[in-house]
Amino acid sequence: MHTDAEMAFRIALANLPFPASPDDAVARSLAAVHEAAACGAAVVCFPECYVPGYRAPGKGVPLPDAAFLERAVHDVAAAAAAVGVAVVLGTERLVDDALRACAVVIDGAGQVLGVQDKVQVDPSEDGLYAPGDGRAVFEVAGVTIGVTICHEGWRYPETVRWAVQRGAQVVFHQAFHEAEPGGFRPTMFADPRNTFHEKAVLCRAAENTCFVATVNYAGDGSPTTSAVARPDGTLQAWQPYGLAGLLVADLDLSQATRLLAMRCRS
Repeated sequence: MHTDAEMAFRIALANLPFPASPDDAVARSLAAVHEAAACGAAVVCFPECYVPGYRAPGKGVPLPDAAFLERAVHDVAAAAAAVGVAVVLGTERLVDDALRACAVVIDGAGQVLGVQDKVQVDPSEDGLYAPGDGRAVFEVAGVTIGVTICHEGWRYPETVRWAVQRGAQVVFHQAFHEAEPGGFRPTMFADPRNTFHEKAVLCRAAENTCFVATVNYAGDGSPTTSAVARPDGTLQAWQPYGLAGLLVADLDLSQATRLLAMRCRS
């Protein structure tokens, strides 16, 4: 029988401000990796396209630079190896000259385990990011995880179920979701007056009996924040809106039975 300590999986969600530049994104990422290690986390996850920054209108993110992106992953992987923390890095990659939003998964030895591209892009992203192909699960610190990116995790429940049916007990959800003029400004997670997005996070966990950890940028007035949903669909932890920093949570993996995902008859 496993003890509670053996079943605990400490994660960190990097709820960081939008970077001032691609170099600033890398610097903030490296600092967060070291901070996660100091907190005893096994893995730290970043928001969508944190390096070099999500290409929202008005953000001034430079044109894609394949050499820069390669160096950034190398530098983050070196930091991961130095402190023994796995990383789920929100970034971009060029595939046949088409830009994809993606997550690069790095283990605690600094080895790149693979890439999860954003497969379902938002209609507003047509012409900005090309959709990827295929999904993957990864093993970090002895735990199988999945990754889903922003729109696809909120709007396509299949992305989470796919990972859980293939062994994932934890699914990380990377997001970029900033305030809109006149939009609702929440002060509590899953406020009934707010949009559906935070309720969807709770649903993804409950309908699959897994943990779902969502991470967003720290922005004033953001309608969503970083949070962890338990496998029964209840809220374990959430970051105060707009507050920059790491959200650290200990996940009791004995709760992540994957029962309902495995009972799905397709």
